[in-house]
Amino acid sequence: MENYKHILLAVDFFEQGDVVARKAQALATQNQAKLSIVHVVDSLPVVDSSYGTEIPFNLDLTAELMAQAKEKMYELAKKLKIPSEQSWLEMGSSSSEIVRVAEENAVDLIVIGSHGRHGLALLLGSTANSVLHHASCDVLAVRLRDQ
Repeated sequence: MENYKHILLAVDFFEQGDVVARKAQALATQNQAKLSIVHVVDSLPVVDSSYGTEIPFNLDLTAELMAQAKEKMYELAKKLKIPSEQSWLEMGSSSSEIVRVAEENAVDLIVIGSHGRHGLALLLGSTANSVLHHASCDVLAVRLRDQ
């Protein structure tokens, strides 16, 4: 089995994110691989039923979400010693953007957290599940315990 050469850590900044980050960092060290990081801010439209149309987020709100995410990304990348050229902050569909960044940067392993949901939550899908089914590289879903 060949060692991984480029590992992409997909982060969401929720609780237990440090568990996923530590796992990715350990794998990068064990494989002497390059470690990169990606975070995606979801761009969900707001529906206003009085107009009967979809109205995009207020641009100020979007800018604020991106600014907060950028600061958190900077802090985590610094802690993990990941250079800025290996850090991506994207906006859009989380799973699509993670897969796109992985493909565009020759990633051979994506590390992502997963809550292992059941029932209705499973039917609704998850980012980890979608990445697993659409990525062309290996995906490690790190099990997160619901608290």
